[in-house]
Amino acid sequence: MSDSLVVCDVDPELIEKLKKFRFQKEANNAAIIMKVDKDRQLVVLEEEFQDVSPEQLRNELPERQPRFVIYSYKYIHNDGRISYPLCFIFSSPAGCKPEQQMMYAGSKNRLVQAAELTKVFEIRSTEELTEQWLKERLAFFR
Repeated sequence: MSDSLVVCDVDPELIEKLKKFRFQKEANNAAIIMKVDKDRQLVVLEEEFQDVSPEQLRNELPERQPRFVIYSYKYIHNDGRISYPLCFIFSSPAGCKPEQQMMYAGSKNRLVQAAELTKVFEIRSTEELTEQWLKERLAFFR
């Protein structure tokens, strides 16, 4: 049942930005941080970053409020190949207001579908977001 719950829609401008972000030709890490605009009931762009490490990105996330992140990460495989997987990270820290948690959780699937992403991860504390954590998650995708 919760898979079909959509609390907020995705801002059409954000959908356009995500399409451009998906096909960018940058050779560095980049991120888009999104938040829920409660009044408009829309997922909207909060900030964009170029050349940002997982640790720098972690410092940009609020410790007590949920956020959605799409992160293009320069991943160096064990055999030396380089890829740039797009990762969807749902930051849902413990201690958020339940109403906020529900709005974000209910909007997550719609955003993942709109962004056409398959690498979907969740963190319960911003401290979890490290390069080591991300590499461990991406290792499953080869």
